Amino acid sequence: MATEFDDDHTDGERAYYVISDLHIGGDEQLEEIEFLDELLAFLERLEETDENAELIINGDAFGLWEFTKVEGIEKFDVLEETYPELFAQFRATGENVPITLLPGNHDHELAAYDEYVERFAEYNVTVVQEKSITRPVGEQAIHFEHGHQQDANNRIEDWGNPHATPLGYYYNTLVTSRAGQLSNRGRYNWLKDVQAVTPTERMPIWLFSKYFYREMNPLIRYSLVPFLLLFNISILLVALSGLHLAGIWSTPVEWTTEFLGQFGTAGTIAWSLLALNIGIAGLLVLIGIPLYFIRQDVRKTVDRFGVFETELTVDPTDTYEETAREIFAEEPETTIFCFGHTHRPLLNEVDGGVIVNTGTWLKRLHRRDGIIGILPPVFYPSYQLAAVRIAPADEEEGVVVGFERITKPSPATEELTRTERFFTVGREPEPDLPERHLVERAETETVTKLNADD
Repeated sequence: MATEFDDDHTDGERAYYVISDLHIGGDEQLEEIEFLDELLAFLERLEETDENAELIINGDAFGLWEFTKVEGIEKFDVLEETYPELFAQFRATGENVPITLLPGNHDHELAAYDEYVERFAEYNVTVVQEKSITRPVGEQAIHFEHGHQQDANNRIEDWGNPHATPLGYYYNTLVTSRAGQLSNRGRYNWLKDVQAVTPTERMPIWLFSKYFYREMNPLIRYSLVPFLLLFNISILLVALSGLHLAGIWSTPVEWTTEFLGQFGTAGTIAWSLLALNIGIAGLLVLIGIPLYFIRQDVRKTVDRFGVFETELTVDPTDTYEETAREIFAEEPETTIFCFGHTHRPLLNEVDGGVIVNTGTWLKRLHRRDGIIGILPPVFYPSYQLAAVRIAPADEEEGVVVGFERITKPSPATEELTRTERFFTVGREPEPDLPERHLVERAETETVTKLNADD
């Protein structure tokens, strides 16, 4: 583990370090923190710094929604007992730099119980029970919020109400927490990673992928792989066989029969397997055609009744750019809109200011679809740990916003099966962080994408 921090620090004027979406805690297997060593090292570094700095933990530091066996302030007792080393480091770091903790959606209860403010204060962490805060930086200002208030599925309409239950609450208490309770029953402890699956709509295909590559009986899986790899070819052969039976074009079938006939018994076996593959593919096509039209009709019916009026996933950029424009227009000194929630690190220029997303410290799962066949996609894991640093520029007028990388090795070797690694050779993700950016008091209204990960 290594930490890459910018040594070009400003003395005197305050710099802000921002992290979010740690999602610490939850039922059973969710209590494991895979980045604990890196987090402690980051906090230790701030404990020892001479810089005038403040640490902002911008929401979803804790997975309070994912606790389903205790209620209210009792969740703090569990956190305190489970992570004594982390809380001791909070206390030590907080003696040197202020630590400010904002509620997110997963830990909205921080805003609902005053006891959280008192208990965290014992560890030198200031809980601010507001939707957002503002901090001065140079001659400009930063707007901090977690970001879930811009997401209709996770917006807390009655802020501070301990019984607030947006749609996302049910997903996390019924799905994510349950995954934590069941994860260790699998062939590999993978189900707990459901909280790293973004966007949420990918969860069903992720489950199918992990079932196929992790839980399916290996004999069944390896017998299916050749069929699935050859499925696209089989569909073509089905069409050619249909043309042959109809007497329209027989050349491809005759050429294939003649070619395989040269190999004797081996050719006969290959022809039999190919015929079986063609038969199964043809059957699937025949079944799939009416199912497709039924599916389309069901979807139209559901849309008419308005059962599902919104998607589960908030747009990772547009919603926040629109909100940032409104804030920048109402508060001209505010030029930086800092949020989290979507787990996607980004830094976009908006109307002379910037929006910056701090990403997540959870795993990131990158979907890699098969090149041929109909094999399930592989969800390739990686870490993209980072802290955003916002500070006045040393030699220029303006404010520098940049990501400071905290490196952690990819868990792919341990978490992907041989089959998954084989089908992703040369297609491994290489996630990168946005470049640092100087924010000046610009008058032009532009929106430029500086960098964003897949």
